[in-house]
Order: sequence, then structure tokens, then C-alpha cells
Amino acid sequence: MAHHKSAKKRIKTNEKARLRNRIIKKSIRTVTKKLIKTSNKEEATMLVKKLYGMLDTAKKKGVLHRNTVDRKKSKVARYLNNLSA
Repeated sequence: MAHHKSAKKRIKTNEKARLRNRIIKKSIRTVTKKLIKTSNKEEATMLVKKLYGMLDTAKKKGVLHRNTVDRKKSKVARYLNNLSA
């Protein structure tokens, strides 16, 4: 257990950030799974647009590293291109 006031505050702050990050990551995973399940090109394009926005927001807030976001976006783009072919 923390003894200093600042350490107690960090525990509370870290817990809030952990919950917020968990929600953001879970929503990204949910949209990704919906995208993989769809075979409709138009629906997939809409989901990709939504997913890109979510990934960029996560990168901006520091939830995900920029390289991780770029890797995920690249993988989604490859999937979308293969879907059309």
C-alpha cells in the first residue's frame, strides 16, 4: 500500500487510465472482428474508415504506439484490397 499522498494519487490515476485504455482497445478489436466477418465491399469500406479514426485517436491519446497503429492500418488495407480482388 502506498504511504505518500502522491503515490496514492498515482494509483487512482493509473486505474482510471487503465479502464479508459481497455475500453478503447476493446472497441478497436470489436470493429476489427466485424470487418473480418463481412464480405460486402461497401460495408467493409465503411468499417475501415471507422477503424482508421479509432486507431488514430488511440495513437493521439497514447493508448497505442504509432508503429502498432501503422501496422494495424496496413494489415487492414491489405485485407480490404484482397476483398475486392
